[in-house]
Amino acid sequence: MIIPEFEYLSPQTLQEACGLLVQYGESAKVLAGGSDVLVKMKDGLMRPAYLVSLKKLDDLKGIRYEKGTGVVIGARATHNEIMTSSILQTKYRSVCEAAHSMAAEQIRNIGTIGGNLVNAVPSADLPPILIALFAQARIVGPIRERTIPLEEFFLGPGRTVLESGEILVEIIIPDQLTTGSNYIKFGLRRAGALAVAGVAISMTVSGDVCQEIRIVLGAVAPTPLRARQAENVLRGKRISRELIDEAAKIAAVEAKPISDIRGSIEYRRNLVAVLTRRSLKAAIEKGHV
Repeated sequence: MIIPEFEYLSPQTLQEACGLLVQYGESAKVLAGGSDVLVKMKDGLMRPAYLVSLKKLDDLKGIRYEKGTGVVIGARATHNEIMTSSILQTKYRSVCEAAHSMAAEQIRNIGTIGGNLVNAVPSADLPPILIALFAQARIVGPIRERTIPLEEFFLGPGRTVLESGEILVEIIIPDQLTTGSNYIKFGLRRAGALAVAGVAISMTVSGDVCQEIRIVLGAVAPTPLRARQAENVLRGKRISRELIDEAAKIAAVEAKPISDIRGSIEYRRNLVAVLTRRSLKAAIEKGHV
């Protein structure tokens, strides 16, 4: 299909962009990389009359470290920029690995972290590992600015907390004592496939005792899902194979998958158990490197 006609708007400032979104309301959409918006328009799934481009908003680009704050990822940072960032490679390599697991090279070159999060696709790869790492979302609107835990950002498939005129501008991964983190997924192809199920782990281990743990499930619920009961099995306990197996089984029970063309409910629950076990072991091994 041909992309329907639209008016391209190129604001010079963030506040101008917010104002345009308020002015045109539901008939306007934000354009960052375009790897999602333009495809949906071509497929007839979206027909905005206006596209508000963020291309000139350079403040939304880049990945930097701020002492006392943490790693700050601009909403316009592409997946390949995240994958190759020396800062993330050093501090949170698991985020780089999650970005690498996404789509093909061409899409990673243009797709942005902001677009990936705002689309709120349950099978997205970045949200689980970012939530596991206590990430926060900085949101700017025409009237106010707010920073919230990324865990609270998603409301359902395609739905977020963004209000009229608001734009996601940054993701902040705060400084933390995490000793190991990992993201693993299963897709129907070797590379670039959507996750049938995914599991992200961040943990702090001291002397074989799990001091802190976050387990986040992807593609098995309407939004990224914390497996809190599985976390409680591990937190404060000495790690053992039996304990890991127990946590994996509980995480599978906590999952809320659906059956679709890519897998049944039962299949996805089994995957969660397997992936939780593997991701836990990988995060523990990384903590001992």
